Amino acid sequence: MKLLLKVIILLSFINVSSQEKKYPPPMIAVDSLYREDQFYLGFTYNSLFNTPPGISQNKFSAGFTGGFLRDMPINKKRNVAIAAGLGLSYNKCFQNMNISETDQTITYSEIPEGTDYSKNKLEELFVDLPVEFRWRTSTPESHKFWRIYTGLKLSYLIYDKYVYVNQGITDVITKNDNINNIQFGAYLACGYNTWNFYAYYGIIPMFDSSAQINGEQVGFNILNLGLMFYIL
Repeated sequence: MKLLLKVIILLSFINVSSQEKKYPPPMIAVDSLYREDQFYLGFTYNSLFNTPPGISQNKFSAGFTGGFLRDMPINKKRNVAIAAGLGLSYNKCFQNMNISETDQTITYSEIPEGTDYSKNKLEELFVDLPVEFRWRTSTPESHKFWRIYTGLKLSYLIYDKYVYVNQGITDVITKNDNINNIQFGAYLACGYNTWNFYAYYGIIPMFDSSAQINGEQVGFNILNLGLMFYIL
């Protein structure tokens, strides 16, 4: 009995000691080689510049852009980086310019004021190759930070469509040879965490020199203004 009592007391002491023993908190691994902002998605309002006399926008013109960027930090703190990627962009523009095709010849004209047409829009879809310089206040522990990203974007036109509807008659033109297949522009994205302002200006005009109205080149340089969202 005495031996049994000693064993019970010893086991109780060991149990209490083990319960009182404090263990260090688990280590949280810090990714010192982190990357940022791999995917992007933006929504924009499209505005036209360099238009011939009499041509202007007359409805809200929207667009979007999205894709993947490979983030490549270039300093030890990893808050400065270069990024290159692949994406898509879509632009829709409403204006008072009519595009017509007769015997495979495309002509351009101003729609007379007072014409009761129901639709007049131009749509474009591009494959984009963006390259940008990045500065941010990011750390390995937090994904909420200030950012300023600026770069250049080369775009290749893969689809274009013009639609004009007047008094129930619909005219559709696709694969317009006067539209520049290769377009190029500069952009800026800046903001904090989720909300980022985005601006893009197309340096190369939408139309080539053969697209004219009364001897004036159609041109159309596009400005996109909107919001950009980034996802890891």
